[in-house]
Amino acid sequence: MWRYEKRLQFPVKIQTPNARLAKAIVSQLGGPDGELAASLRYLSQRYAMPTRENMALLTDIGTEELAHMEIISAIIRQLTQNLTLDQIRAQGFDDYYVDHTLGIWPQAASGAAFTAAYFQSKGDPITDLSEDMAAEQKARTTYENLIRLADDPDVLAPLRFLREREIVHYQRFGEALRSIAEAASSPNYYALNPAFDL
Repeated sequence: MWRYEKRLQFPVKIQTPNARLAKAIVSQLGGPDGELAASLRYLSQRYAMPTRENMALLTDIGTEELAHMEIISAIIRQLTQNLTLDQIRAQGFDDYYVDHTLGIWPQAASGAAFTAAYFQSKGDPITDLSEDMAAEQKARTTYENLIRLADDPDVLAPLRFLREREIVHYQRFGEALRSIAEAASSPNYYALNPAFDL
């Protein structure tokens, strides 16, 4: 069904460890607006889409979000590898270290563990696509916040790439929402789509 290329969608080559920044960036792995929630949201919602094109869109974006999880995980790993215990303490990473050493674990920057409560799958394509557009905007804002906090060009490049992908996803979801909303205004829409018959 998919071809997995064993390379990141965008290269991550960080030279300078920075556990404090990793602690913030981990939110885009397992936080409320992170890539894990996005992937699960879209891959769950795809089944309620009325057309194969819209199902494919959610599948494509949902699997791309998995690739974004890989990028975020690589950033976190490279920002934390080879740190001494003194650096871990000094950079405020000791609370994460206690539970996960330097492993990758989905949580928000606040330390809250990932939960499926971060995403919704309502079963109505207009509702779900509206949520998806909002989710992409929230993720864009989070990336912009991370970009403001980062000063390392090796970290900024993948963060900027990921931010741009959020914008593209927002646009694609907007196109899908407009096409479904137009179709839903037709008197025959619900007759042609019995799953949405009221």
